[in-house]
Amino acid sequence: MIELNSLTFTYPGTSSPALRNISFSIEEGTLLCLCGVNGSGKSTLFSLLAGLHAPSSGTLTVAGISSPGKEEKLRGLSALVLQDADLQIIGSTVAEDMLLAFPHGLAGAEETAKDMAARFGLAAHWNSPVHTLSYGQKRKLCLAVALLSSPALLLLDEPFSGLDYPAIREMRSILMRNKEQKLTQIISVHDLEPVIDLADSMVVLHMGEQVLSGPPETVLANISEYGVRPPCSWQRSKGITAWE
Repeated sequence: MIELNSLTFTYPGTSSPALRNISFSIEEGTLLCLCGVNGSGKSTLFSLLAGLHAPSSGTLTVAGISSPGKEEKLRGLSALVLQDADLQIIGSTVAEDMLLAFPHGLAGAEETAKDMAARFGLAAHWNSPVHTLSYGQKRKLCLAVALLSSPALLLLDEPFSGLDYPAIREMRSILMRNKEQKLTQIISVHDLEPVIDLADSMVVLHMGEQVLSGPPETVLANISEYGVRPPCSWQRSKGITAWE
């Protein structure tokens, strides 16, 4: 589904690569946790996978679409959900924002959008101004709009950040449903606790380089070396004090 070969990217006007020689592959339907401290290159990798930038060298392929060269097609395959919902919401109401997912019109668009709103518990807010939504509801709206495009790849930037316990459980349910539907998901996270049991694979970035990758059971033992805290559940299983 996704294959990266020696992927390197340097922002225009800079001399040092933001990413260097990133190589990994995942199968369709995988949920991959992308980890790393701030500045490690996670957002840059997301922008490349979403087709917003082209690699400086190396290649990436998503569902048979390769970059560099086919970024426009790649943008049609990928859906990126940002951590800050206010940067992504365009419409003035829930209805308007969701219907903007159909810019050229589509028979049954409103019915499809209302069904998605109901799935995310937003049906009662269909005509509500977006500024009246809670933080968690705004995050759900962004995710609902992303899924309306039927992406082959869903990119989620810190989806659990700022959510309360009920909202975290709800987000987990959404991720699990996506897995059941074989949607490939890459999730950028600092806190692994809410998602580690759902993860099929992990990639750890550090200073723009890929330092660890593979299934969680092979990655977690070394993840703290790169500033990422292992989940408490894993630490307890190893007899490790939470803040060691």
